[in-house]
Amino acid sequence: MNDITHQLDARVRGPVYRPGADRYDAERTGFQLLDPHHPSAIVAADGAEDVRAAVAFAAGHRMPLAVQSRGHGRTAPAGGVLISTRRMSGVRVDPLARTAWVEAGATWGQVIEAAAPHGLAPLSGSFPEVGAVPYTLGGGLGLLARRYGFAADHVHRLDVVTADARLRRVTADSDPDLFWALRGGGGNFGVVTGMEIGLVPAARFYGGSLCFDVGEAPDVLDAWRRWTATVPEEMTSAVTTLPYPDVPGLPAALRGRQVARIQIACLATREEGRRLVEPLRSIGPVLLDTLRELPYADSGTVFDEPDQPHAYRSRNVLVRDLAPDALAHLTKAAAGPPAPVMTVVGLRHLGGALARAPRVAGAVGHREAAYLVTVLSPVGPGEGEVVRATHREALAPFAGDVLGISLNFAFGPLGEEEIRSAFDPAAYERLTELRAAYDPHGLLHVNHAIPAAR
Repeated sequence: MNDITHQLDARVRGPVYRPGADRYDAERTGFQLLDPHHPSAIVAADGAEDVRAAVAFAAGHRMPLAVQSRGHGRTAPAGGVLISTRRMSGVRVDPLARTAWVEAGATWGQVIEAAAPHGLAPLSGSFPEVGAVPYTLGGGLGLLARRYGFAADHVHRLDVVTADARLRRVTADSDPDLFWALRGGGGNFGVVTGMEIGLVPAARFYGGSLCFDVGEAPDVLDAWRRWTATVPEEMTSAVTTLPYPDVPGLPAALRGRQVARIQIACLATREEGRRLVEPLRSIGPVLLDTLRELPYADSGTVFDEPDQPHAYRSRNVLVRDLAPDALAHLTKAAAGPPAPVMTVVGLRHLGGALARAPRVAGAVGHREAAYLVTVLSPVGPGEGEVVRATHREALAPFAGDVLGISLNFAFGPLGEEEIRSAFDPAAYERLTELRAAYDPHGLLHVNHAIPAAR
């Protein structure tokens, strides 16, 4: 196999790494440390032509092909060719058109930085180090989602190398079927080398978090749920519960507590934001309050997520509503001290612009969902099954309200029926037909593969 992969050196400008090379482990390891890739060769792509050459090589030798940007959620198999796009990190902003051209390996943090001087922002997510392109291909549920919808709804153009090694410029006019599938259908239809997206006027917003002790405010999740029924779509919010160990380096107010952190991103004035959030303060004693008016460049501080790679698994459900008894069960089964593994529970308020059909249709499913429920746990040696069982138990009471799942929040392998559940039935059938049209031989090995129609 090494003799074959050495042919790649003459075909691409970027470096090619094989097992045993100094940079092999660094290139194959992303943010998710559980079950990393073990490819026969890694093409550290320097541009779209390197991607095209790698696709042609893999197709010609019938080798599986996977793609990795930042590596947050991969579950691709061993062997074959891995295209690493992290060197393709260019961002160009057109402030007059309010657009940005984003290369395949750019993070949202890089897009935010480029857009901020113009008073503009992308529809980025809670963690700025996530790759902008894969996030968008999966739909993209961001901090301003209730006001502006999914990130996929704001894509103007995608450059993509399909399995026939053809570099295509894809728009709603040039290739409406592929444009539809790429915006919500993930990486099943080709390797995206860049995208043009719309930006929104959001130089500043009112945001941050309020933290409560779950032991002192056991009703916090349901109180947040009731509050979400009262807010306008300018308010996007979430709530996360997790245990804070009693160790130095953490905020003293949170150490040794089971903490519920309500995260706020509101496109309103500071005064209006304060007025809208005020009812939350009656939930219980506030342990920590970081709410303020802040520049969008500091949007990553709202969720303040850990920035170190680790091994983890996650499951989620999109639901019509949140039943109070299901929330009470969730608090006890996953968020409380008796839980067999450390579990981070997340609830996100949907609706608003997310529920409206975009100007150009895309494959994003279940727009009618009112909330997203996620459970995430670190996975140590031998803990895989107990983590899976804990997640199943935590989410079981929501079954009556479940519409499906979100692939962007599914960090772990999924069966075909689970993948199917991420889409409306007609959309899923259309996606399988397009997979057969654009990747008939199954060259692309993606995190959550949509099978080709037979």
